[in-house]
Amino acid sequence: MLPVADGSDYMGSLRNPAAFCNVWGFRPSTGRVPKAGFVAQLGEVGPMGRSVADVALLLSVLAGPDPGHLMGRAEDPAAFAGPLGADVRGTRVAWVGDLGGRLATEPGILELGRAAAGVLESLGCVVEEALPDQDLDDLWATALTWRHWNALELEPLYADPATRALLKPEIVWEIEGGLRLTALDVTRALAARQRWLDVLAGFFACHDVVLAPSAQVFPFGVGTHWPAEIDGRPMDTYHRWMETVAPWSLAGTPVLGMPAGFDGRGLPTGVQLVGRPGADLDVLRLGQAYEQATQWVRRVPPPAPS
Repeated sequence: MLPVADGSDYMGSLRNPAAFCNVWGFRPSTGRVPKAGFVAQLGEVGPMGRSVADVALLLSVLAGPDPGHLMGRAEDPAAFAGPLGADVRGTRVAWVGDLGGRLATEPGILELGRAAAGVLESLGCVVEEALPDQDLDDLWATALTWRHWNALELEPLYADPATRALLKPEIVWEIEGGLRLTALDVTRALAARQRWLDVLAGFFACHDVVLAPSAQVFPFGVGTHWPAEIDGRPMDTYHRWMETVAPWSLAGTPVLGMPAGFDGRGLPTGVQLVGRPGADLDVLRLGQAYEQATQWVRRVPPPAPS
């Protein structure tokens, strides 16, 4: 079996790295992998690997049910270790691209995403460009509030001057944002997230899966702290350049980060395959069909771990 690993995805940590490394990353449905807490926070633990089969096999180990996780899913995770072959013809795919021009994208990102959509069409899927009827400013503000709220778990590190000095500026910014939140701010964020879930329920009545870019930029140099602008458009926060993942983190739906090819410099990118809540296995099966049609990892293998 090829190497696999697991990580926690708050805002693309299983999707951006997969896109930048030409491998697969899977963010499971909320509750699929046990975690503490009664509130659906953004982070989900999921697998990464060089094939969909490896990713699914690791998910079968990570997934619940767990009697200590009251909000978990009861399905037997052994299903993820079984065959993934399926007839995907007729699957309805919504390509959302740059969300109607909202997202700044590096030239070449959307073209490779559309090519991935073309692969799904060649498999018999029905692909159309479509957008959920959602206030995207409201959605982004909700994502920021949720991250500030999540960051408060690190408040003890911030409270101690010695450890605060060791925190990177972005974490300090998140924690301080959390400290400014009121109960009303959190209540409004909860209501906004529920509005988004209601919108998606209607969207998924017309579409089986969503296809979106995994990243808005190609891999950048280690000396770049984070992209300050994309194609001439400035980024107003340290994570605005990865806004493409935020809607699906908030949704708690299964998302498979899939390789989507390379630009003229040989730099990779990926796409997100987003399924209905709980439809993790269906997403992996469609991803398996896409993998067999493209074989991006075999065509350009990532370096072996040392």
